[in-house]
Amino acid sequence: MGRTYIVEEAVGQYLSNINLQGKTFVSGLLIGQCSSQKDYVILAIRTPPKEEQNENLKHQQKAKLDNLDEEWATEHANQVSRMLPGGLLVLGVFIITTLEMGNDFQNALRRLVFAMEKSMNKRRLWNFTDEEVSERVTLHICSSTKKIFCRTYDIHDPKSSAKPADWKYQNGLSTSWLSLECTVHINIHIPLSSTSVSYTLEKNTKNGLARWAKQIENGVYLINGQVKDEDCDLLEGQKKSSRGNVQATSHSFDVKVLTQLLLNSDHRSTATVQICSGSVNLKGAVKCRAYLHSSKPKVKDAVQAMKRDILNTVADRCEILFEDLLLNEVPEKKVMNSEKEFHILPHRVFVPIPGSTIMLCDYKFGDESAEEMRDHFIEMLDHVIQIEDLEIAEEVNTACMRYSANTEASLDNTDDEHPEQPIKTRIILKIQQNIGI
Repeated sequence: MGRTYIVEEAVGQYLSNINLQGKTFVSGLLIGQCSSQKDYVILAIRTPPKEEQNENLKHQQKAKLDNLDEEWATEHANQVSRMLPGGLLVLGVFIITTLEMGNDFQNALRRLVFAMEKSMNKRRLWNFTDEEVSERVTLHICSSTKKIFCRTYDIHDPKSSAKPADWKYQNGLSTSWLSLECTVHINIHIPLSSTSVSYTLEKNTKNGLARWAKQIENGVYLINGQVKDEDCDLLEGQKKSSRGNVQATSHSFDVKVLTQLLLNSDHRSTATVQICSGSVNLKGAVKCRAYLHSSKPKVKDAVQAMKRDILNTVADRCEILFEDLLLNEVPEKKVMNSEKEFHILPHRVFVPIPGSTIMLCDYKFGDESAEEMRDHFIEMLDHVIQIEDLEIAEEVNTACMRYSANTEASLDNTDDEHPEQPIKTRIILKIQQNIGI
C-alpha cells in the first residue's frame, strides 16, 4: 500500500483549468506538509515559462518531455521554497501532457524530483531526521482523458523505483490549520580568520550561520509560555466537539525561543585566540511563522516547524542580499576589501493563500513598491494576489548586516571533545565553565 495524499479541492480545480495552449506539456510544483500517516497538498503552482519559450511556440510543440528544462524548474522550486513558512515543503511535481506523451514522462519526472531536492537541500541550514517521510510525489495528468497517475520516489535512495500512491480530494482542507508565531532577536557575530580572507563574504557568512544554527536547534521552546513534553499533543486540554474535532479557542500559538549561553557539562567547551581580518555581524528582530495540520499534531512537530522557519528566514535574507549585490554589480571582493560595510537585510511580507488560513511569504527591500511585491507573488505562485492582502510583518530596518575589517584577535567558541593539541583559553571562560562542576 502506497502513501495517501489528501488534496485541497481547489488544487484539483486549478489543475483542471490549466490550458496547454498548443504546448505538449505544462509542469509545476505541489506544496504541502508531510506526516507519518498521510501527506497534505494545499497548493499547486505552475512553473512560469521561459521568455524564449513564449517566443518560440513551434519549438515547444515539437519538444519532447525528455527536454523538460530541469535547471529552470529547479530554480523555480528554489524560489518558491523561500516563500514557504515553517511546516510547508515542496512535496513534488505535477505534469499535464497530451495523451500522446503518456508513455514518455516517467524518467523526466524522476530526474526532476531528485534534482529539485538536491538543489533545495544545499541551501538549508538543517537536515531531515531519519524518522521523517522521505518520499516525494509525481502527479501525471492526461489532458485528453483527465486520468491521474500518482507515484512516489524515495529521495534517500537514488535507485528507488516508482511506487503507486492515492490522490484524494477534500474540500476545505486548508481552512483550519494551526499557526505558530515567534519573534526572534538575532545578534550573530561571525569572526573572519586570516585564513578565510580568500573566501567570499557569502561563504564566510554561511559558515557562521551554520554555527548559529546549532544554538537554534538546541534551544528551549516555550509554547504559549509553557515548556511541554515533545511527545505531548499540541492541542491537549482543549475541548472537542461532538464529531471529535478540537474546538480551539485560538488557532494561533505564541512561541518564544531560549538559547543556551553555555554548553552543558558533558560537552567540552574551548576558546581559541585567532588572528582575524574582520567580522560580520547580523543583528535585528525577525518574524517567524509555521503551520501545522490540525490532525493530532505533536509538540515536537510544532517545535521542529518553528526551528526550520527561523533558520530558513535568516539564511534566505542573507542569500537574497548577496544576490542583490550581484545584480547591482557590487563585487564581493570590493565589500571584503573595504573597512566597513552596512547593509539592510530584506524584511518579510506575508500574503494569504486564497480560501485558506495559511500565509506564504516573500522578502522586500526598502525601495521596492507594493506593486512590485504583488507582481513577484503572481509570477512565482501563479495565483491572483491583491495589494491590500500584503501583510508587512516587519519594519524596513528590522535586520541588518555589518562587515568590518580589523586585525584584532577574536575569541572563537567551538565544540571539540578531543582537541588535537593544547589550546589557549581565556581565564574568565575557564571560571565560567567550572562553575557548578
